[in-house]
Amino acid sequence: MVGYVHSFQSLGTLDGPGVRFVVFLQGCNLRCGCCHNPDTWDMRQGKEITTEEIVSKVIRYREYYKEEGGITVSGGEPLLQAKFVRELFVKCHEEGINTCLDTSGSILNDDIKNLLQETDRVLLDIKYTEDEQYQKHVGCDLHKVLEFLAYLDEQKIPVTLRQVIIPTLNDNKENILKLKSIADKYSCVDKVELLPFKKVCQVKYDDLGMKFPFADIPAAKKEDVLALEELLK
Repeated sequence: MVGYVHSFQSLGTLDGPGVRFVVFLQGCNLRCGCCHNPDTWDMRQGKEITTEEIVSKVIRYREYYKEEGGITVSGGEPLLQAKFVRELFVKCHEEGINTCLDTSGSILNDDIKNLLQETDRVLLDIKYTEDEQYQKHVGCDLHKVLEFLAYLDEQKIPVTLRQVIIPTLNDNKENILKLKSIADKYSCVDKVELLPFKKVCQVKYDDLGMKFPFADIPAAKKEDVLALEELLK
């Protein structure tokens, strides 16, 4: 099966447990104001590649994965290529390689449910805890993401909740406590990560001749994110 890939990272340490081979797929159904990869939006701009070709790359780094590491498929939005990712994960499991899916969780259908049967962990990006912010700054409903999370809980798939902390939008106590209540509600969630909003992507927008929607928002300070993390405890 052929999929559309944007890029690879051979030894990632920020995309799931352990050391991981990260596959960034092309194509995204959302338009997040904080998106760092606008060059992944159009699936037609991706490089065609087979699952076999990716697996051949993944197994070269097998010795680095140990027990926790493996492959993470990110994007863009990998759910748009669910059949391709499922075949890739099946082949990785045949090689004894752990699988992880990094997603916004904004879509749920039979193809995606089949993919999740081959997924060892999900990194689920809960961008905001208010539906109004989701619709304004993401382009989907919060309800869809929570529906996806409820299905993960039903299937007992381990989940890491992630949220990018964006000054003036979600860098407040009320948001973090709501995020904590979501994490506490679903037993499949065993970790919550807060990531600081950065603006290193500005050059990508400039190169593409596009306006960065959050260009006027300051980058998040490390100490402020650490303070919010304390609320999660």
